[in-house]
Amino acid sequence: MTDRAPGFHTLAIHAGAAPDAATGARATPIYQTTSFVFDDVDHAASLFGLQAFGNIYTRMGNPTNAVLEERVAALEGGTAALAVASGHAAEFLCFHALMQPGDEFVAAKKLYGGSINQFNHSYKNFGWNVIWADSDDLEAFAAAVTPKTKAIFIESIANPGGVIVDIAGISKIARKHNIPLIVDNTMATPYLILGRRRPLPDALQAAAGVQRHGARRDLRQFRLRHRLPRARPARHGPGAFALQRLHDPDGYRDAAAAHAAPLRERARGRDASLEAS
Repeated sequence: MTDRAPGFHTLAIHAGAAPDAATGARATPIYQTTSFVFDDVDHAASLFGLQAFGNIYTRMGNPTNAVLEERVAALEGGTAALAVASGHAAEFLCFHALMQPGDEFVAAKKLYGGSINQFNHSYKNFGWNVIWADSDDLEAFAAAVTPKTKAIFIESIANPGGVIVDIAGISKIARKHNIPLIVDNTMATPYLILGRRRPLPDALQAAAGVQRHGARRDLRQFRLRHRLPRARPARHGPGAFALQRLHDPDGYRDAAAAHAAPLRERARGRDASLEAS
């Protein structure tokens, strides 16, 4: 049997997991414990002092979560991963580690609507300021970077418009200024971007400092849903695949806004009728 690097499909099934040493069970169990046993007081002290790696409390780390995290990191070709409860939580943790009050980050204009709202409104409470750049204009990203810029945020494929972003081009700008590039890879998943091209081209291998997923994170929310957007598939020959875009005549950047707009109009009409009566 020859040694070879596992392929994408093998990693998707087995990365991060191993048979149970005591029982030989193949599937990863759901560990429902909140607490873990320590060998002795010194072992506990080393864990809480971050001098040794191990489980302390399930809110901080859990063996079941660890399998998911290691698998996502393996599929992305990354160093490590962290699973959290939502896409907003994933974004917040990224920026919380990078930003101080008064700092800035550059973000592509074409993003999921929830991210746009969080960046425009919620982050202002922390003194974090977003500078928007046209997703299709590399010069706009370069011009938006200032000494206060701590990161650049993009989506590999924008939700819901399906806009493809030049990850390699934007990564060059990030590396030039020595700042991380955060990529929301929810729509594409590592199967379409990065994962199925191993070994990776140099430009892509160094492109993204942080990959954010929605376990759709919604890896749109970091619950790992790794799914394509709801759309009607259409095949055009062997291996060819296309997606029908959501109908969006008014140019809304977020499908939720497109769905909510007619509901709001109907509500206004209902309220007007009630006032008239």
